[in-house]
Parts: sequence; structure tokens; C-alpha cells
Amino acid sequence: MEGTGGSSASAAAPVNQKWQEFAKLFQYYLDKSTPHATYRWIGSLVIVSIFVLRVFYVQGFYIVSYGLGIYLLNLLIGFLSPLVDPELEPSDGPLLPTKGSDEFKPFIRRLPEFKFWYSFTKAFCIAFMMTFFSVFDVPVFWPILLCYWVVLFVLTMRRQIAHMIKYKYIPFNIGKQKYTGKRSSASSSGSRAD
Repeated sequence: MEGTGGSSASAAAPVNQKWQEFAKLFQYYLDKSTPHATYRWIGSLVIVSIFVLRVFYVQGFYIVSYGLGIYLLNLLIGFLSPLVDPELEPSDGPLLPTKGSDEFKPFIRRLPEFKFWYSFTKAFCIAFMMTFFSVFDVPVFWPILLCYWVVLFVLTMRRQIAHMIKYKYIPFNIGKQKYTGKRSSASSSGSRAD
């Protein structure tokens, strides 16, 4: 009996090894793509367009598209929300400025851009794979789903945008700011003399 268990383990070893090699290779390319946000988003838009074309030509899978839309709305809220909400818990650490005299504090997202991109792209890949299984093609009246999603989007984004205006933060920036030299001669006149 012991011989049968050993043969199945030895048969699974090459499959497991190939899977680990694939996972390492995937992680390597994922790490290399980290600083290239524009190219990552262009690749994601290609995946989104393939999914949209698939749903359009099949004319089905509206439940999958609706579930994907709700998941993406949840991701967007996490991306636009600060890590520490000043309305819920005041802390001693950095806060978002509410007045012009307040010192600038950096905006730290609850969901960083890379994780947002990765989850966004992975969700579209999974949704695309789901369109190949007929069990997910449930007949529904899609305008009702679209109307409900639009109402949900407007209500949640209205609150989020009001929060962004109140605390004066802009969550959209691409990459880190770089020093490119002196900005103007007026800024150098205010420098200290040592």
C-alpha cells in the first residue's frame, strides 16, 4: 500500500514543479511591470475591450457583467478613499488639510494603484473566462441591471466626491514627483544665507 502513495506523489511532483516555475516567472514579470503604469493600463484596456466584444457578440452574460461592475465599483471606492478617514477617527498622525492654512499632508490610499490595477485586470480575466460556461448565461432584462448599477454608482460616487472636495485631496497622480531643477528665480530669492 505504501508503494501506491509514493507513485502518485512522484507523478504530481513535475506538475507542482512546473506550476512553481510558472508562478515565479509570473511574479518576475509582474514586478518588472510595476513602474510602468501607463503600459499596464493600456494592457488592461485591451483585456477590457476583448471582454466587451465577447459580451457584445454573444449577447449574454449580463449577470457576469453586472457582478463585475459591482466589484469594480467597490475597487474604485477603495482606490479613492484615504487610508485613514478623518471623519471616522481623528488621529495624531498626518491628516488631510481642511483649511488653506493647514500644512500639506500626503494622501495615502486605502487601495494602492498597483493593487487596484491588478485586481481590476484579474477581475476582467475571470469574467472573460466565465463567459465560456453557459451556466453563467442567465436570461435577465439587462436595462434594469444597467439602471440599478448607474443609480448605485451615482449615489456612492456623489458621497465620495463630496468627501474629496471637503478634505481637498486629488487621488489621481501618475508616479512620483521628480525634481527637475529650480522652478523660477523668485523661489531662489527666498533662500537662506548661511
